[in-house]
Amino acid sequence: MITSIIAFIIVIAVCVIVHEFGHYITAKILGVQVHEFAFGMGKALAQYRSKNTLWSLRILPIGGFCRLAGMGEDEDDEIVIPGMGFNEQPAWKRFLILLNGSLFNIILAIILMSAFLYAHGVLNMQSTKIGEIMQNFPSEKAGLKIGDEILKINGVQVKVWREMQETLQLEAKKNESLSLEIRRENEIMNINLTVPFSQEYSRYMLGISPSLEKYGLIDAIKNSGSFTYRATLLMLRGIADLVRGAREIDVTGPVGIASMSGQAMSSGFWGFVMFISMIALNLGLLNLFPIPALDGGRILFVLLEMILRRRLPERVENWIHTAGFVLLISLMILITCHDVYNIFLTH
Repeated sequence: MITSIIAFIIVIAVCVIVHEFGHYITAKILGVQVHEFAFGMGKALAQYRSKNTLWSLRILPIGGFCRLAGMGEDEDDEIVIPGMGFNEQPAWKRFLILLNGSLFNIILAIILMSAFLYAHGVLNMQSTKIGEIMQNFPSEKAGLKIGDEILKINGVQVKVWREMQETLQLEAKKNESLSLEIRRENEIMNINLTVPFSQEYSRYMLGISPSLEKYGLIDAIKNSGSFTYRATLLMLRGIADLVRGAREIDVTGPVGIASMSGQAMSSGFWGFVMFISMIALNLGLLNLFPIPALDGGRILFVLLEMILRRRLPERVENWIHTAGFVLLISLMILITCHDVYNIFLTH
């Protein structure tokens, strides 16, 4: 439980602070006054003022905000410097300020993924090179070594890891005794061994894992970009299927994310880094959806203004966003109740 809480706070802190900093730095560059930059919600635990901005740490670590001048959230004692209010800015400035919160999240996801590929690496499923030998399994007893490349199983040529796995199961089912042709450095060798059926794993287990492949810096960045693109398409397809009713998708709220955060932290440093990357990407993408109260909803109004050359009355727009915010909070409460129920059900 403690691990899950700590992990959740770290994940939310990283993703939310980066998101809100995207709004903050863009606003500052474009000459918009920032009243407050806060992490957390509720009562302030600590505050620091620098020039025109109040920096706050609040009691509930479940979000944050960057409160800009002139957005209808000004407090009674706050003065909006003429010409520096958000709603006084041209549409293109407001568009960039709203967009860059999500953009910073997506950039964070790419940076973390790049670091993962460069420093940790991924399992190489495009070869049959052995990266790990499991103890007390046939691979160890037969003398297989890390770095060995399996070329054939009982004379059947294999080139990629999945093909090797499938061939192993088929050949072991016919005959537990297998003949492996392997490449060790520059030498071709044949190793005979017996692969019994494992009741624990419900399959024939040789006891090997793929090798880890690390990327150079440039390749890591390229591959992280393509991975982010594929993950984005997968998420959009999933949402489209949900809307069409083609399949059910399990939606998770703060409690569910806290539970997953704890599991990710327990898996090790790089597993946790990957989890933060995925949460950052999802947060960035979800915030771009044209839903009132989210950045995407505000962006939609700005885009319509740019196209129609006409602006919706500020009072009407604020009412729409307020209604959207109430609906989102209600939905979050329902999802949280569902997460809590699932946790008690599984325990």
